[in-house]
Amino acid sequence: MSKLPCLMVSLAFSGMAAAQGYQPDFNPAALKGPANGTQNEVLVLGSPHLSQLPSTFETASLRLLNDRLAAWKPKAIAIEALSGVQCDFVRRHPQRYQDTIESYCWNTAPAQAATGLDIPAATAQAEQMLAVWPASPSASERRRLAAVFLAGGEQASALVQWLRLPEAERRTGDGLDAVLVERLQTLERKRDESYQIAVRLAVRLGHERVYPMDDHTADSPTPDQKAYGEALMKAWNNPATEKRKQTDEAMREGLRTPEGVLSMYRTYNTVPGTGKLVFDSDFGAALNEPSPQRFGRAYVAYWEIRNLRMASNIRAVMEAQPGMRVLVVVGASHKGYLEAYLHQMHDVRIVDAAPLL
Repeated sequence: MSKLPCLMVSLAFSGMAAAQGYQPDFNPAALKGPANGTQNEVLVLGSPHLSQLPSTFETASLRLLNDRLAAWKPKAIAIEALSGVQCDFVRRHPQRYQDTIESYCWNTAPAQAATGLDIPAATAQAEQMLAVWPASPSASERRRLAAVFLAGGEQASALVQWLRLPEAERRTGDGLDAVLVERLQTLERKRDESYQIAVRLAVRLGHERVYPMDDHTADSPTPDQKAYGEALMKAWNNPATEKRKQTDEAMREGLRTPEGVLSMYRTYNTVPGTGKLVFDSDFGAALNEPSPQRFGRAYVAYWEIRNLRMASNIRAVMEAQPGMRVLVVVGASHKGYLEAYLHQMHDVRIVDAAPLL
């Protein structure tokens, strides 16, 4: 009888080892299609958040980068922003998403007052307008669509319409009142990669909108925010983080010129091992932090859920028109994850940024 517990422990450990060593024999990434026809291509551009760059950085220095991206001629551009529909959803659950609402969701009340449309109604109207959109829309139609996009919480797409207007037509009217015009003028100057890269490219390439693909439905309040923050900060204090800081500081020296900015984007997007360095510095370190509450593992779960949902939103952009080129403009830490997740999909090819940049 005394041998029975030992046998049970041995079997348990044997089962654990088998589970850890198991590899699924089905690999979606190895089964690409279709055999004929134009393939979907996705280029993920990892970007620093422009709002966090030194004050010496000028958005005009993005010129060379934008030229390279325009030459690739994407048919759609996805951005790291919440859709108006998701913002409408999280506003209905403030007990969980109050911080998310304050951080990521513009208050559409001024646009609703100007147009009479709430987010669901504005979203439906924008889709209806685009379904019958003329090849050469009038200034009045563009102003109206900009107003509707704002009412739907799609600020970046509203700015696309605004900037596609001749300067003399960028004025109030057709649903745009003085408050909304001021908002569009503010967005035009905002130091944000969604506006200074994605929107500018969309305008240049003749697109009618951009596609918000971020997702924050995995957000939730942390019961002990102080302990959670302290645990992660301790985990992030490691050699990989120090190496990232040194690389960032060296790159910031060249941000005064378009050449220096292009070099920064090359570093983020073409240097082998960058994704692994991000993991070692951030998510890998958090995964192994030793707090009894497993704060780091909760953080990694949030990160993986967010990136998986972002990847599905990007994939959804291609559903309506198979055979697209899609440019994704996203924070640099997301690049490795999005490329890995999207690569698993049968009808998606990941494009190497190195030849382009």
